Amino acid sequence: MSAFTEPSFAWEPITPRGVAAFARASFERLLVVQGVIALIAALSVAWFISDGIEPTISAAIGQLPDAGGIRGGRLDWRGESPVLLAEGNRLAFSVDLEHGGSLRSPADFQFELGNDSVRVFSLFGEGMMEYPGGYQIALNRIDARPVWGAWAPDLIALAAIGTFLGLLLVWAVLATVYFLPVWLICFFSNRDLNFRASWRLAGAALMPGALLLSLSLVLYELGAFDVVQFCFAFGMHLVIGWIYLFLSPLFLNRVLPAEKANPFHSKA
Repeated sequence: MSAFTEPSFAWEPITPRGVAAFARASFERLLVVQGVIALIAALSVAWFISDGIEPTISAAIGQLPDAGGIRGGRLDWRGESPVLLAEGNRLAFSVDLEHGGSLRSPADFQFELGNDSVRVFSLFGEGMMEYPGGYQIALNRIDARPVWGAWAPDLIALAAIGTFLGLLLVWAVLATVYFLPVWLICFFSNRDLNFRASWRLAGAALMPGALLLSLSLVLYELGAFDVVQFCFAFGMHLVIGWIYLFLSPLFLNRVLPAEKANPFHSKA
C-alpha cells in the first residue's frame, strides 16, 4: 500500500490528488463539479466577447456611411478610403478599397475591407477572403446598427451556452477515449480501478486544463497576456489534461497482495 491515505474529498479538481478522488466519487458528483468548471469557462467567454469584441464592432458600425453594402461580390463603399473604422486591443476594422497596405493597426487581428475581398492581418500572417457573390449584406450605419444592437446580446448568450454545453460534451467524449489508458496505468501500477471509475477519473482530469484556459482568456483580455502567450496557454491546457491522466492514478492506494499460506505450518 502507498504511504499516503487515498484522497476521498472529491470537490477539488485542481491537483492530481484532488482529481484522483473522483475515481471513487459518484457520477453525479463529477457532473456537478464539471458543471461548475464549465460555467466558469462560459462566463469568461461571455465577458471576453462583451468587453473585448462587441465594443469594437459597435464602434465600427457607428463609423459606417448611411448607405452602401456588399452586392454581387463587390463592396459599395460611399466613404473615405483608406480609413480606420474602429480599433481595440484585440480587433480593428478598416477600409482600403485597393488593399494598398498603408493602414495597419497594432491590434491582434485587423479586418480590412476592399473592393472585392476582406484581408485579415495578424501576428500569424495575412489571409484574404472574397465576398460571397450570391448574397447582399447591408454594410451601412442605418441598417447595421439596429440589427447588431438586437443580435449582440443573443450572440453573447449563445456563445456562453455553447461553451457550457460543448465542454460537457467534449469531456464526455474524451473520457470515453481516455478511460482505457487510465485503466491500464492503474492495472500496471497495481491500483484497483474498474472501467467506470477510470472513466470518472479521466473526465475529472480534463477540468484543470479548462480552468487554465479560462484564466488565460481573462488575462488576455486584461492585457496581462499577449496573443502568443494565450496561444501557448491554449496548447498547455491540452498537455495538462494528459499530465493529470498519468499522474492522478498514482495517488490511489495500491492493492494489497493476498496473504499466502505457509506450506510448512502444521494445523493443530
